[in-house]
Amino acid sequence: MPRVIGVDSSTQSCKVLVVDVASGDILSEATTPHPEGSEIDPECWWSALRNSLDQVDTSGVEAISIGAQQHGLVALDARGVILRPALLWNDTRSAPQAERLIAEFGAANLAERTGSVPVASFTSTKLAWVREHEPHLARTIAAVALPHDWLTWRLRGFGPAGSSVHGPQLDQLVTDRSDASGTGYFSSTTNAYDNDILDFVLGHRPVLPRVLGAADQAGTTEEGWIIGSGGGDNAMAALGLETHVGDVVMSLGTSGTVFAVTSNPANDPTGTVAGFADAAGGFLPLVATLNASRAIDSVRTLLGLSWEQFSASVQMAAPGSGGLSLLPFFDGERMPNLPDATGLLGGITRLNLTPENMARAVVEAVVSNLAHGLDAIVRETETVTRLTLIGGGAQNVGVQQVVSETVSLPVVVPQPGEYVAMGAAKQAAWALTGVRPLWEPGSRALAVGTTHSVARDQFDTLLQKHGQGLS
Repeated sequence: MPRVIGVDSSTQSCKVLVVDVASGDILSEATTPHPEGSEIDPECWWSALRNSLDQVDTSGVEAISIGAQQHGLVALDARGVILRPALLWNDTRSAPQAERLIAEFGAANLAERTGSVPVASFTSTKLAWVREHEPHLARTIAAVALPHDWLTWRLRGFGPAGSSVHGPQLDQLVTDRSDASGTGYFSSTTNAYDNDILDFVLGHRPVLPRVLGAADQAGTTEEGWIIGSGGGDNAMAALGLETHVGDVVMSLGTSGTVFAVTSNPANDPTGTVAGFADAAGGFLPLVATLNASRAIDSVRTLLGLSWEQFSASVQMAAPGSGGLSLLPFFDGERMPNLPDATGLLGGITRLNLTPENMARAVVEAVVSNLAHGLDAIVRETETVTRLTLIGGGAQNVGVQQVVSETVSLPVVVPQPGEYVAMGAAKQAAWALTGVRPLWEPGSRALAVGTTHSVARDQFDTLLQKHGQGLS
């Protein structure tokens, strides 16, 4: 049977998996780190991809696809030359431009047109920043690509004149709905770019990547491998996890995300829910928080506990942590939008201030905030029926217990894995065979117990008490 390659070009590294099409088994893998920072030369991504590919066994490979970090701005001139280091999703300098974009078009109008109210991570705001602060450079932008668009283009042999097989050919840039939906100037309901927004943020209309369907072929590599359309990292993770309509994913990484596979699009005028598209022809409404596993780890470190001891402490405390409640906004917060917020501890008594209650309180706070994001997605789209828990915090038994007691859904925990790269491999196989593979990740269903609202009620009360309500 043929083999395919899935790529995860993330902020931190480039991961490559070689996967057997028939079984979904990983046959070979490699990882190459990326430089740190929020402004990166895209050639570093290309070098990391080539290095990772050189480390794996590519015999029998017939297709490849790339999943990558969303939103990053890759600006090209007419010769295909990169005009400046790419501004990544985590570069927040364009926050004022996001505010001006909202002031110009209106939040509700932008949500209706693009599915989302723009924030500093979006490509549209980054283009507006370049136009304002680097006008001489902005005028020479001939094409705008996202990280996965540009890497796919390079795989096909395109690039700066004189350094590639086919030359610049900017009209050969391609993307997919999932990644395009994070630009701030694309509608995943009409599948069209919004030229009015583009004119406002850049002042002229550059070449934009042609949007491919989920199973479409983007072209071939020099080796003759078929290239899938690729996609954004969250959409690829959803594909790798074999999610379908009705599934919601909660990710507890450094930051937190909740995203659902839906048949209906979201257009939330409050900006809580980003109305992204998925990598299979549907929609992927998403809510992101800044504080997740890192906040939990901060409390664990303060208590001087190992992860095993921390988990045991969480399980020893009762739901509601004896009345102890916490706002985990240690680094500000994105949902709710409180960039200057700090953490708060409330409900303290001499009896409830114990390590066990403290451990449980921070987990309950992080999960309660993400549960509000889940509620917002359901309000904007449709009912969900199952929650998949992923990320570094997902393997902690204490965290699992709190999640199962906080959300009124069946919860499954898949085995740890590189689900973005696996989703890309699945898409490569789809482009190769014309059939979406049904590679199910190994997972464990959590016992369905009693759902408790006390922790969420305490979280909401503390939020309201300090004048910061959730929309």
